[in-house]
Parts: sequence; C-alpha cells; structure tokens
Amino acid sequence: MSRLTRAKGRAAGERPASWKLLLRRWRRALRRLALTGGVLGALVVLVIALRGHDPGGHDHGGHDPGGHDPGGHDSGGYDSGGDSLAPRAAWADALSARLGLRVRTVVVEGRGNTPEPLLRAAIGVAPGDPILGVSLAGMRARLESLAWVQQATVERHLPGTLVIRLAERRPFAVWQTQGRFALIDRAGREVADEGVANFKTLPLVVGADAPAHAAAILDLLDRYPEIRARLAALVRIGGRRWNLRLANGADVLLPEGHEAEALARLAALQTDHALLDRPFAAVDLRAPDRLILRPRPEAKPEGESGKAPPVPHGEAAAPGKPT
Repeated sequence: MSRLTRAKGRAAGERPASWKLLLRRWRRALRRLALTGGVLGALVVLVIALRGHDPGGHDHGGHDPGGHDPGGHDSGGYDSGGDSLAPRAAWADALSARLGLRVRTVVVEGRGNTPEPLLRAAIGVAPGDPILGVSLAGMRARLESLAWVQQATVERHLPGTLVIRLAERRPFAVWQTQGRFALIDRAGREVADEGVANFKTLPLVVGADAPAHAAAILDLLDRYPEIRARLAALVRIGGRRWNLRLANGADVLLPEGHEAEALARLAALQTDHALLDRPFAAVDLRAPDRLILRPRPEAKPEGESGKAPPVPHGEAAAPGKPT
C-alpha cells in the first residue's frame, strides 16, 4: 500500500503569517511612494524645463547647493531676456506652487553682526513664493554684497526650505579718518560705521591709508605686549610711516620701512630703562643711531635743576620736534 504524503504549502483557508502580511503592506506602500515620487520628480523637471533653465543651480534629491546659475541671469528667479519667456516662467511658477513647492522656511546660519533689515532685503523672498522661482545665484550675490558678509552659500531643500549659511567678516580694527569712525577687517576693507562703540577693545588706526597697512604693523606689535598694552592709537603720517600714540599721551615716531627694528629697540629700552613710563612727550626712533627725546613742558627735570633726564647708556640724546 502506497504511503500518503502531505503536500507542502499552506492548507486551504489558512492565513499567512502576520509578518508576511506586514511585508506585503510595506511593499505596496513603497510602490505607491515610488510612483508618487516619480510623478513629483517628473513635474519638477517639467517646471524647470518650462522656465528655460534651473534658477540658481541644480536640484539633487531635493537639495540645490546654490553655486551657479546656468542661465547667468537673475530676474526674479528666471531669465526674462525675451518677453516670450516671462509668461512661460510665470506659468511654471504657478504650477510649482500648486504642487506645494512654496517657500515655507528660511534658515539662516552664521549670522552674528549682519543687520537683520539688510539681511531680509538681500534674501528677497517671502513665505508662499514658488521655491523653484528663487534664483540661488542671485540671492548669494546680494548677500555677498553686504559689508559684513564675506561668503554666503544658499541651498534649496524641496519642498519648501531655503538654507543660508553666512561667513561674516571679523572686525580687526577701528579706523578714524576726518572725524569719522568705522570698523575694518584684516584686509583693510570697511565693514560697518554703525555700532563701533561695541568694539572698544579693538585697536584704533588713524589716517586715510591706515586700513591698508594696519595688519602689518599690528602683527609686529603683537611681538611686544609691553608696548601693545600701552597703545592708544596708531597714526599714519604722510602715507609713509607710523606714530604710536600711547595711553599717557606720548608719541613714538617710527621710521619708514624699518618698523620692526625700531620696535625691537624700543622694547629693549623699556625693559632696561622703563623708557615708556617716563614723562616724555615724544620718543623719536627714526634715526637708527640716535634717540631723540622730547620732555613734556610741564615735566620737572630729574636730578639737578636745569638738567635733562639721564639718557640710557649707548644712546645719544638730542632735542627734536616730531614730524
């Protein structure tokens, strides 16, 4: 008698395991999502094609690193070089807005000192604007035209977010010229002329061409903290050289082109003889082989009456009028 064997598989009426049902549901959901995403992607491509070009870059997976505008134009986010393109772009904007591709959120990172009203004007978009109509290259150009902004990047994250990252200029010194005060960066570029009082710890440079030469002299002074601590201002003289105005009102006259040697000499004199703590109106270091000291008119002579203060050994003192 032949043996009866039970066929493999599920018996009639037997329900599949719950995990299999869950897997089937996930597969169907993923297929619908892929279909929806494909349709949405196709519509986005259609909108971009209708606009004539991708304003401000390329979208990759919902992300547009606003680096370049292939069209090379910025007219409200599209190239309106010809009147025939403007209606098409406007229709494309309306279509993208119907798809829900509108600006909902603008994220700004890296802002510290850039005035908010100027920043808003440079961004130039409002909630509800078609996000594909935003020219990222144009926005970046406007942002980088702001005095505080050194570099800006703009990204478009579909469906509705713009991400802006700012690298601001760092104030390096306060510049005074013709009674006006302004902040400058290390390169000598003017950053702002408002809120200068908030940067009282920055060094003060004076003179029309002082910004272009400030970094070099301040770097030298960083080597000599005992001099830098007494500094009130750096005054540019005749577009050629510097005077150091000290906190006690004295002037130190530096030679043209030999500031490093003169500062080293001054630091040695301060270490050995406390020169900067004595009542001089001016210390002239312009001549490499002479030290010219001008006492303050109200200062009392040291030692015997009528004698000038003693001169450090090895230096020849001579009266002189700083120029």
